[in-house]
Amino acid sequence: MQIVISNIPVEVIRKNIKNMHLSVLPPDGRVRVSAPVTLTNEAITMFVRTKLGWIKKQQEKFQQQPRQSERQYVSGETLYVWGRQYFLQVEHSYKGNALVLSGDKAILTVRKESTAKQREAYVNEWYREQLKNEVTKHLPKWEKITGLYCSGWQSKYMTTKWGTCNTSTRKVWLNLQLAKKPVECLEYVILHELAHLRVKNHGPEFVSILNQYMPQWQERKRLLNESKLDYLLPR
Repeated sequence: MQIVISNIPVEVIRKNIKNMHLSVLPPDGRVRVSAPVTLTNEAITMFVRTKLGWIKKQQEKFQQQPRQSERQYVSGETLYVWGRQYFLQVEHSYKGNALVLSGDKAILTVRKESTAKQREAYVNEWYREQLKNEVTKHLPKWEKITGLYCSGWQSKYMTTKWGTCNTSTRKVWLNLQLAKKPVECLEYVILHELAHLRVKNHGPEFVSILNQYMPQWQERKRLLNESKLDYLLPR
C-alpha cells in the first residue's frame, strides 16, 4: 500500500509487529513504514507527519550524494569496476564489441555509428558477466558459511535496492550496479539477502545473523551507500 503525505510517497508494509518502524532508504530516499497489522491508516499518517522534518533531512543527504553524470560512452568518461575508477577510451571496429581493462583505462571497442544507448546496453551486459563471475565465487561460500541456501539468483538494474529476496521461492535478485562497487559490498548484500531466508524483517534476529557472520557489516553497508551512484534515468 502507498500513501502520499506532503507530496512524499510512503510505502506502507503491514506486519505482525508491535511498533511502527520508519525508514528512508538508499539510494534515492524512498520512504517505507512497517506498521502493525491492526493499525489504522489515520494513525500511520499522523505518525509519518510527526517525522516529516527528519524524512526531508535524510532525503536531502541522498540528493546531495555525488552521482556519476549521464554518459554518452565517449572517450574521457569514467567507468567504475569493483570500486576502481577507469577512464573510457573508445575505439572503432566492425569485428564485434569489446571492453578490456588495461591499467587505468577501460578500452571500449564498438561500431563508429553506434548510439549511446547501444553502447550502454553492451556495457551493461559486460557488467552482468562480471557480476556473474564474482557471485559464482562468493554466493556458494556464504551459503556454506551460513547454512542458508537460495534456489537461484539473477541480476537486474535496480534504482532503489541493492538486492532483494523472494522468501517464498527462495530466489535472490542482485542489482547490476554492484559490479561497480567494491567486492566487499557485494558480499554484504549476498549475506543480507541470504539472512532473509531465515528472517523476513530487519529486526534483532536479522541483525544478529549479520553480526555473527560478518561483524564488519555496518562498515560495508556504509561503504556501499556512500559510494558514487549512477545517473538515474527514468526506467
